[in-house]
Amino acid sequence: MGRLLCIFFILTNFYIYPQSSTKEWIDSLNTIDNHEKKVDLALKIASKLQDSDWERAVKYIELAEAEAKKKEKTDLTLAKVYAQAAQIYDAKDVIDITLQYYLKAYEIYKSNNVVDEIARVENNLAIVYAKSNNEEKALKYFLKVYRYQKSKNESDKLVKILNNIGTTYLGKSVDSSLYYYHKADAIARTLNNNTLKVYVYTNLARAYGLKKDHKNADFYFQKAFSLIDTPIDNSLKAFAYESLSAYNLEEKKLDEAILYAKKALELDKDKAFGFASMRLNKMLYEAYLSKQDYKNAVYYFQQYNKISDSINIEQKAVNLERIRLEQDYKVRSQIRTLVEEKTRFKYYVVGLILIIGILILILLLIRYRNRNITNQLEKEKLKAKEQELKQSLEAKNMVLVGKAMSEIHRTDNINEILTDLKKIKLKTPNKELQQAIDIVLKRLEKDLNTDIWQEFEISFEQVHKSFFDKLTIDYPLLTPKERRLCALLYLDLTTKEISQITGQSFKSIENARTRLRKKFDLTNEKVNLSTYLNSFKIENM
Repeated sequence: MGRLLCIFFILTNFYIYPQSSTKEWIDSLNTIDNHEKKVDLALKIASKLQDSDWERAVKYIELAEAEAKKKEKTDLTLAKVYAQAAQIYDAKDVIDITLQYYLKAYEIYKSNNVVDEIARVENNLAIVYAKSNNEEKALKYFLKVYRYQKSKNESDKLVKILNNIGTTYLGKSVDSSLYYYHKADAIARTLNNNTLKVYVYTNLARAYGLKKDHKNADFYFQKAFSLIDTPIDNSLKAFAYESLSAYNLEEKKLDEAILYAKKALELDKDKAFGFASMRLNKMLYEAYLSKQDYKNAVYYFQQYNKISDSINIEQKAVNLERIRLEQDYKVRSQIRTLVEEKTRFKYYVVGLILIIGILILILLLIRYRNRNITNQLEKEKLKAKEQELKQSLEAKNMVLVGKAMSEIHRTDNINEILTDLKKIKLKTPNKELQQAIDIVLKRLEKDLNTDIWQEFEISFEQVHKSFFDKLTIDYPLLTPKERRLCALLYLDLTTKEISQITGQSFKSIENARTRLRKKFDLTNEKVNLSTYLNSFKIENM
């Protein structure tokens, strides 16, 4: 089923919003009191941001859900939010969350008996189940939608659903697939819609290819490609080229398979980390492997592996295959080198080669054993030294933090005393006492440390050499406060501890951390900010 999913991505129905300024929408959101309008606008913003700022897009989905729940009659508005959220997550290939949102919307529409929306969500549920290889549930929902579309007699939608049902059957019963594809073909002929025709012709060709009926497979591929230059979507062209590449790969026509797979990759380059791109890179890897072009095979397998890792599909199996392929490539390179060396030394006496080989082998074994012993001792020494350095660094960090807190508290105390003395001075009529208070004030103000953080940075730099240099080179636009926050985060201090040291509120520190993540371009929530800053430690060492 993995190779059959392309069709479902493209047939999914999406809302298309007019191009408008996201900033204007966000500004308008704050001025609207109507919950319904707020929901619609928040969903538009989420759709607009889904490719450029995923974290903010998720926040606007959550805002839309919260606004929908404030309405007196929440059900249908909330269902609309869930359906739109599912479409946004579907575009990111987050299948589990997509399914959850569609099921929530489906339950609401069913309880309110909104027939049109029920059919639309059933179609999307079928597509999601097909993506996750759950053929039984996919067929269940597709057949429901098929019965609904037959009652509506909408030809173009009937073609789509018949096409989808045929594709779902393709992995288990080719004859059933052909039955539904031919039904779709019969309707598509009556329509002036080249997009639907290309879909149907391509799927018919794929099905006949699986049956080894090359005559019909070639016939329908020709029909599909006779329309390929008409105004149709690039993703559809990529699907047709991918199908033709897979067919040629199965028939061991490796050059043709490579050619069409690369064309499909070029057409689908805006979705470099999607399922289609993953399948195409895998086909290219298999084709080059069959041609014994191991250099290209390794390259495309690494591309396939990278995409597969990004969407968490069969990670362990992929890594094992990658290791096997790279090892195979290295072994063959070594064999080729040995053959060349054998040619150069073929005139040597066999007995002399054997004697020298045995002596070298013995020496290598002895050297290998000694090296292992030495390496083990060095590793143990290094481990002990690293532990000692780590403990020393932790102690220095504690001294740094303690000194900073001590200086801050001392400065706070002096400021409080200064304030109290100034109040006493104002209330004291005695001029001599006022002069005495002035002398004390000047001495205290002289002793007041006004540049605590500069001293902290100097002390910090002495312990963690070149940290601020590295930070300035990589991120020159950081403010002094942000540099200070980076240093405190580098010391693995919590938000609460930083708040106590700096005197700022907990919320201010959290906001500052969020701004830092954006400046560092840390879009992955799993990457901790302190961990990222501590990566400088490796480079500094």
